Amino acid sequence: MATLTYLQAISDGLRTEMRRDERVMVMGEDIGVFGGAFKVTDGLIDEFGSWRVMDTPLAESGIIGTAVGASVVGLRPVCEMQFADFISCGFDQLINVAGKTHYRMGLAVPITVRLPSGGGFSGGPFHSQNPEAWFMHSPGLKVVAPSTAEDAKGLLVSAIRDPNPVLFLEHKHLYRRVKGDVPEGEHTTPFTSRVAREGDDLVVIAYGAMVHTALAAVAELEDEGSIAVLDLRSLVPLDEEAILEWVRRCSKVVVVDEANATASAGAQVAALIAERAFEDLDGPVVRVATPDVPIPFSPPLEAAVLPSVDRVRDAIRELLEY
Repeated sequence: MATLTYLQAISDGLRTEMRRDERVMVMGEDIGVFGGAFKVTDGLIDEFGSWRVMDTPLAESGIIGTAVGASVVGLRPVCEMQFADFISCGFDQLINVAGKTHYRMGLAVPITVRLPSGGGFSGGPFHSQNPEAWFMHSPGLKVVAPSTAEDAKGLLVSAIRDPNPVLFLEHKHLYRRVKGDVPEGEHTTPFTSRVAREGDDLVVIAYGAMVHTALAAVAELEDEGSIAVLDLRSLVPLDEEAILEWVRRCSKVVVVDEANATASAGAQVAALIAERAFEDLDGPVVRVATPDVPIPFSPPLEAAVLPSVDRVRDAIRELLEY
């Protein structure tokens, strides 16, 4: 085991897979000589060279399209979008090409797209989005979102090895704030959920940075109930059986999602519970999410719209008393 930050764990996962499999390559804007906007790929070009660590033009559509072409001839590209928001410039290649190639032609498209996502650092409306729901709605794509350093490495390695296109949501706010023990060498994490905290009276379901927000809120309610926290980790595939098991066990559910509330991952979880576990509920499914607004640049305004420990705590307390 090694104690690594969330960012270091992602870098370690890349390096481990590149050493293990010479077909793995990374590509993106400023990821080579500069080492990436957040330094995730720092040093990789010195070890693996410019053929496997490719600086690209500022053209997300070109990056993804090139990766798709490379993947169908045997390579395993890992693309970095400098910020998750910029993926919108590559939608056609991702949704209509990468996501549908296996259906149309039977070809595997083993690409991984790294998406530095999320707010909490005053990045403004073009650098703070959580776009995972866009891809949940698109057949052929998998979507994962780790909350811990260990899972950041393990899910990334699993994504690289997967024969399907995988969107890897790495939350920028966690890069240097979260650290933990990470297995050295090869380490994979399945695309399933994780129990972050045991409990019996209520379950909070979250993913990514919101797992830590949920855990902090629950810690303030130690004397008010036995509260579980379920970390989804994977959004596509969604661990439906684990979600339903915890709903039946606790009967009260709070879903926390940093993305905009409408048609979000949290909305999908709520719909699943309504359809398949309605009679197991002892209260309404309560959602804590971001309003349908662009993320403000102003720190006080950003703090006002993003889910906070206080909002989650109050939602839990109100549902416990229902």
